[in-house]
Amino acid sequence: MYSKQRRQKVAALTRISRYPVKGLSAEDLAEVGLSAGRGLPGDRIFALALADTDFDELNPRPIPKTKFAVLARFPRLAALKTKLDVPSSIFSMRHEESTVATGNLETQTGRDAIEEAVHSFMGDELGGRPRVVKGTGHRFTDVSVHSPMLMEAISVINLASVRDLESKLGRRVDPRRFRANLLLDGLDPWIEFDWIDRELQIGNVKFRGVRRTRRCPATEVNPDTAQTDIRVPLELRDHYGHADMGIYITVLAGGTLRIGDVAKTLGGGDIRHDN
Repeated sequence: MYSKQRRQKVAALTRISRYPVKGLSAEDLAEVGLSAGRGLPGDRIFALALADTDFDELNPRPIPKTKFAVLARFPRLAALKTKLDVPSSIFSMRHEESTVATGNLETQTGRDAIEEAVHSFMGDELGGRPRVVKGTGHRFTDVSVHSPMLMEAISVINLASVRDLESKLGRRVDPRRFRANLLLDGLDPWIEFDWIDRELQIGNVKFRGVRRTRRCPATEVNPDTAQTDIRVPLELRDHYGHADMGIYITVLAGGTLRIGDVAKTLGGGDIRHDN
């Protein structure tokens, strides 16, 4: 257990991101409304099922992420920069300075355009044309296979922990590698692991820490170059004896999160510590 010596500094929310299509790029938000027991709106609501994946949109069930087009298996997906207008479901993909495709993900015509564009961009790497899928009330989060509660979990990264890893490696580690929903700064390294089974508050939203996040090969992919260049899970094990970075939290009481919101733990203890 990490010590709890208090320090006079403020822990604050510095980034809010959603990933509308699993495995593709993030969208940053200035603020977002959250509801108790629900995940980040618009996050991981679509996915690209591989050609041989059986996923029933009318009867969705969690299946392993290896059944979808994800960075852990297909790093070149990171070269696609995407945007989804959630109210209209209009999805656009760009590569470098060119628009690759645009389509409404709620229509078959729109899905056809996106599927064909991804298939063309990736060549034979995906083993056939992928299929855009969505399930009512379903999210394609990595931990959805563990429980319905975890399917609605929100991922958090402590930037101080990332900087601590950087100090061990002697090189920059872009926090985007971890594909988190929330980035917090102003903490001490690794304090987030003490939040499991504890309540915390960011702005006016209350959460509970529920699970450490074990990292997979997706974090090895440079988000700018789409190349695998740092063996993050192995480096974590070598330097810390585990492959975890960040945690999952669930919403206990809803509200609106905004960039700059202060984070604090509830019910005693401190959100910070000296390592």
